[in-house]
Parts: sequence; structure tokens; C-alpha cells
Amino acid sequence: MLNYDSIKPYLFKFEPETAHHIASFVLRLPNISQLPFNSFLESHFINDESLHQELFGRTFLNPVGLGAGFDKNATMIRGIQTLGFGFTEIGTVTPKPQPGNPKPRMFRHIEEQTIQNAMGFNNDGAYKVVQRLKERYPFSTPIGINIGKNKVTPENEAINDYTHLIKAFNGLGDYFVINISSPNTPGLRDLQNEEFITELFKEAKALTDMPILLKIAPDMTPEDAVALTTLAVEKGADGIIATNTTIDYSLVNDPKDIGGLSGAVLKEKSFKIFEAIAKELYGKTTLISVGGIDSAEEAYRRIKAGASLVQVYSAMIFHGPDLIMNINKGLVELLKADGYTNITEAIGADRK
Repeated sequence: MLNYDSIKPYLFKFEPETAHHIASFVLRLPNISQLPFNSFLESHFINDESLHQELFGRTFLNPVGLGAGFDKNATMIRGIQTLGFGFTEIGTVTPKPQPGNPKPRMFRHIEEQTIQNAMGFNNDGAYKVVQRLKERYPFSTPIGINIGKNKVTPENEAINDYTHLIKAFNGLGDYFVINISSPNTPGLRDLQNEEFITELFKEAKALTDMPILLKIAPDMTPEDAVALTTLAVEKGADGIIATNTTIDYSLVNDPKDIGGLSGAVLKEKSFKIFEAIAKELYGKTTLISVGGIDSAEEAYRRIKAGASLVQVYSAMIFHGPDLIMNINKGLVELLKADGYTNITEAIGADRK
């Protein structure tokens, strides 16, 4: 098998979105035939009992998931499992199909190991994605459904988009994620307020028994993040995902003036927000950490801070498809070194 470091210089000659399409094509191939990928699955999917945990009524065989934004249309679920991910999050899906923002809309900051994206919820729309999930769910690893409003939907009608999506996808996944934290849909982050959160969860919880999580942005004060997430949990949120991308362009040397940054430069900013939330909400709800996670050690830091699960996306672009295997193998060793027999003993260890 070719070494990723030898392939990466050639892959990076392509525009980032083109490279993503190439990767997507390969990861759709297991839908046609899994057989050629079985050896990779066997070597890369770490199924160690020390990593098993029960959440949302499902068994998570390992705690490392693929963050939303990669498989927007639920076309790569089997391929993503082959890479070693213990769960995946599809989307962001909107009620109607939309092309997203004008191209170019994805950029690499190679020295900083960071991606800047202004995709704008480009996706096939709820109807098509529902049909795909009907063919695939329930899958052998859990599936989250990340939902957002259409760009053309006015803010005062946004709640209708979310309730429409919850009804459409009800029973076709293991949890929902309310995305009101992307910087790439005008006005979306303005929905991170008490009135909208209160009304949304009131309506959403009446529509489904599936867990509903809230994903927040890193570009707020820790105090505001704690207040918002505490309110969401009080109103019925079953978990918090922290964080989405940042619009703090000072983190890279040559930023574009659009989109959000993910990857290595988000690591400490994301952790700071997560740490503040975990101090308040650990033990009261399920916490998922995402943003700059690129090693077993960083994943373990988030777990000990209170994360039951972690998510990876941008780091895979820079470190390659062995990353998930390496994180999970590393977590097994870190758990052993600390005397833990199961990951649940390590979750929130720094909070105790």
C-alpha cells in the first residue's frame, strides 16, 4: 500500500475541493463491493473492548468519529467505517437542495495544517438523503444527522427548516445535531440565542425520541458558551458538540476573508471552550469534542476533560487514512498506562 506522505504532494496539487471529490469517489467504492477493502477494514478498525461504550442506545466500538461536512449526502458511510471511524456524522443537510457558496470555497494552509472552508451547506437536500439512509440504516456503526437551515430561509422562519428535517429523518439515525454555528450561512450564528434555543427544543422534542445535540461555535466567550449550552440542556438538549470552525483569521498567516478555519490552529481555542463547558455540564449531558484533534494524546486530553466521543476531519487531510487507527491504538495504550480497563473510567477523569 502506498505511503500517504508520498501521495500527499501530488494530491495537494489539486484544488482542495477537487481532492475532496477524489477521496469521496474512492470512499463510495465499498458501496459497490466491500471485498477489496476488507483487509484495510480489518487492519484499521480498532475493535478493542476497552474502547467500547453505550451511548444513545447504541454501542460505540471506538470513540473516534468523522465530523460533519465530509459526507454531506450519506454516500460514504461504508467507506468511512473502513477508515476505522467508530461513528460518522452526515450533513449538514438542509430541507431543499442547495449548491452552496461560489467557488473557490475551500483553501489549505499547509504550514499550519489548517483548512479554511466557506462551503455553505452544499448538499442534495433532505429527500435524496432520506432515501439513501433508508437503504443503509441501521448500520453497524452509529450515524449522526447534522441539520441546518437553507440559505434563503429567513431567520424568523428558520425553526420550520429544523422541524421539517427532524420529521423527515426521524428514526433514520442515532442522533440529531442542530447546526446553528457554521459561519458560512448568513445569519445562522445569530440563532445562538435564548429565544431560538428555547423554542427549537420545545418543538423538536415533541417530534422525535432520537437524541438531539447542539453544536456551538468557538467564537464566543467561555461564559457565553456555558450560558448557551446550559440553557440548551435545560430545554432538552441531549448533548453538546464543541466546536465548529472559527472565524478568528489571526490564527493563520495568509487567511482568506471568507469561511471558517479548522485543523491544528483551532486546537487550543476549541479546547478552551470545551473545558469551560465541561466544568459546568460534565455528568449532566453527553459531551463531544471536535476541533484540532490530531493524535491519541489530544483525543485523550479531551476525553479526560469530559468528552465521551471525539471527532476528526481536517487532521485526516494532513495525516492520512492511518490517523484514525493510530489514534485508537494510542488510546488503548494510554488507558492501559493509567490503569483503566474501559474508556468510561477515563471520561471526565480531570473533572473528578
